[in-house]
Amino acid sequence: MNVGFGGEVAEYYAKYRRGYPPPVIEALRAAFALDTDDIVLDLGCGTGQLAVPLASKVRSVIGMDPEPDMLRLAGQAAAEQGVRNVTWVLGADSDVPALGALLGPGFLAMTVIGQALHWMRHEELFRTLAPLFRTGGGVAVVANGTPLWLQDRAWSRALRACLEDHFGTRLEATCGTAAQDRRRYAEALRDAGFTDVRETVIDYTAELTDDEIIGGVCSAIPAGRLPAREDRPAFAERIHRALPSGPHLESVQVSVLVGRVT
Repeated sequence: MNVGFGGEVAEYYAKYRRGYPPPVIEALRAAFALDTDDIVLDLGCGTGQLAVPLASKVRSVIGMDPEPDMLRLAGQAAAEQGVRNVTWVLGADSDVPALGALLGPGFLAMTVIGQALHWMRHEELFRTLAPLFRTGGGVAVVANGTPLWLQDRAWSRALRACLEDHFGTRLEATCGTAAQDRRRYAEALRDAGFTDVRETVIDYTAELTDDEIIGGVCSAIPAGRLPAREDRPAFAERIHRALPSGPHLESVQVSVLVGRVT
């Protein structure tokens, strides 16, 4: 898992990617009965949107990501909020076997993967993770809403048309958020020996400004395809012109898919 989300893309990610509302953190805590003796791994932690709020629920969090800039910004966010029990580790899903050898079996209460599993070899990952959990622990796969350009809203359809014209390609990837993705992940969890595989969905509505939409788009473009700094004002203006008048309402469905070990 290394998709080029460093540099300015990481800065956009830290500023514009939506976080997770408290009910999501509570759903994770409840699913694995997390307490202050537990250690959790946030794999593909990005800039800490899950790792930082989870830290108050457990003894410690390991935030792991292949992008140094993501980890740098996650560390800054933790420091600004006074969170001191997160260890930031440079690594990807392919590094989990080495982490497991270091930690040993039964060490983790939970591994949470937020909006990142589509970059990973999930079948192999689930099998590797299974021995690392204490009894009742397991994996949580969190999808943080449909991509901005794939929603059933007029502004989203206009955004998709604009981006497809700009980049000259169809935008169809669901980034692990579609129902078929969740079914595929659930089956892979069962195949890896996890039980009580189930999904919880938290719904809410948010209102987005044009700048938040543009920043969210830039946070999802790999660094090699992000418009150059001198071209970015024109790129932003193109999106501004394409979007209809606000408000731009977004219906967010956060899916928390869990599987436990017994």
